[in-house]
Amino acid sequence: MTPTLATPPLPTSSPAEKLSLAAVAAGVLALVLALADADAARQQTWLYLALGLVSAGTLAWSWLKFGQKPAGVHQNNLWLRASTGRGAVAWVTGLVLTGFYVVLYWYSGDDGRGNFGPLNNLVHGLDDFSQWLRARPADQWFLYGTFYTLAILLMGTRALWKYRHSRYQLIRTGSVMFFQLGFAFIIPGLLQFFQQPEFYFTYFWPLKYEYLFPGTVTGLVHNGGVGMFMVFWGAVMSFLATPVLTYFYGKRWYCSWVCGCGGLAETAGDPYRQLSDKSRAAWRWEVRLIYPILGLIIAITVLLWANFALNSTLLGEAGNVGAKWYGFAIGAVFSGVIGVGFYPILGSRVWCRFGCPMAAYLGLLQKHFSRFRISTNGGQCISCGNCSNVCEMGIDVKQYAQRGAPIVRASCVGCGLCSTACPRGVLNLENGPREGRYQSSQLIHADSLRILS
Repeated sequence: MTPTLATPPLPTSSPAEKLSLAAVAAGVLALVLALADADAARQQTWLYLALGLVSAGTLAWSWLKFGQKPAGVHQNNLWLRASTGRGAVAWVTGLVLTGFYVVLYWYSGDDGRGNFGPLNNLVHGLDDFSQWLRARPADQWFLYGTFYTLAILLMGTRALWKYRHSRYQLIRTGSVMFFQLGFAFIIPGLLQFFQQPEFYFTYFWPLKYEYLFPGTVTGLVHNGGVGMFMVFWGAVMSFLATPVLTYFYGKRWYCSWVCGCGGLAETAGDPYRQLSDKSRAAWRWEVRLIYPILGLIIAITVLLWANFALNSTLLGEAGNVGAKWYGFAIGAVFSGVIGVGFYPILGSRVWCRFGCPMAAYLGLLQKHFSRFRISTNGGQCISCGNCSNVCEMGIDVKQYAQRGAPIVRASCVGCGLCSTACPRGVLNLENGPREGRYQSSQLIHADSLRILS
């Protein structure tokens, strides 16, 4: 008889976990009712009930799923679950996220009478909160910021419980939660409360490309001292602090510790990190896309400043039109609709890997000028593949680990999950001297023996 392989048991959930997930489902239903109800008071009630149920259910499920079980990176049944293995749940989730971004970007603008289209009820449901924080009514971007921040806080708490055995992961996750809540949500709101320009201190050119456009710079300068400080901050962070910090710490100081895009990927996108394509074809597309996008925004910025210096005689309105099309294609479609909407299908770092100009800028610095690397010890590697499975940037880490070769890749964001998931301690994040960054551990060991002899 031909032997048959046993079918792995399907993942199961405890009754308590099912109850917490039911609370999340009830919260989603309340959100739908908030969208559909015509009564303003009930709209707000439904909205806050939805946020409360989703938050409580998510926290309870995370605690039961990770906080009550042994610490460690457990990857059992990842590809059997419909939610994390590109099953039906993943496709539905992707469609909902994509649909939300499409509606947010193109069908929820203020019509001049305080109507925000399909999201109108949700926007006005946050009016009281917006008045308290910003001294102005809510708009679609305040709704988005609230949802975005809540997602990072809730899923960040999940990550804290899941990776509680790793001090590095605890600090890193706490960092992205702190910067999103404080610097990307509360501080911009307080600036508006005090009648100052809205400004995000955690986003820099070329990611937040308009911060160094002539129109934005002149507007901030004319605003007075606070505006001038914002211009100074953006310029220093883009051209001075970024190279210095990347030299010492690699791109992880930003992509995995500060950036809101990376923060959402590391928290809400954590269940999907194993979906990133590790093939050479994917790597070729990465190179073909991300560096031309960086070159494009550099060219647009330079041309806009040249046009500004020549009193708009060089390009006229063509420069502004080009900037708007870049904002549509890259800033909206790529970073939002595809970058987040496709989490459940393509993985959590699609935007960071293929489209983010800041990641390209940091990656060039990291690969050619930084002290950062991930060292490996090939003699200890058992080829389990855990490291490659958790790499959200599509790096086949196992291939480096088997050869004992250090990982010096422009795309690596230094999240450290490869090291955290390794059962043998093969991988280590280091900020060592630049000499020997590309040498394998065997060569380094041989050189050391030669020097000693």
